[in-house]
Amino acid sequence: MNKYILDSSALLALFNLETGSDKVEELLPLSIMSTVNIAEVVAELDKKLNISFIQSKEMISASINKIVALDFDQTIEIGRLKKETEQFGLSLGDRACISLGLITGYPIYTADKIWAKLQLNCKIVLIR
Repeated sequence: MNKYILDSSALLALFNLETGSDKVEELLPLSIMSTVNIAEVVAELDKKLNISFIQSKEMISASINKIVALDFDQTIEIGRLKKETEQFGLSLGDRACISLGLITGYPIYTADKIWAKLQLNCKIVLIR
């Protein structure tokens, strides 16, 4: 059974019914996300859509199959990726998502087009 990692931009595209949301919706039953990316989604839903933290929690819980807590290996990978991805301006959340993909080997789905330029040992799929 294949699993897929969603970047916060992919889940936000779904919640905002943006281009690519149909692709994200298909992946939901087998999707996983990092707790760091969940935090990003909650913050963006509050900031841009004025959705309460309680509503955000319900929306995310109903959507994501598995939420993966940040562990020591991921934190080391996030730190390692800083220098390697610096020219692309990736956030800590971006690197958390990528580290999860590198460690698990699962493909990462994102709406962030700059990720297509990354030369990393993981599969990155743009949703649009």
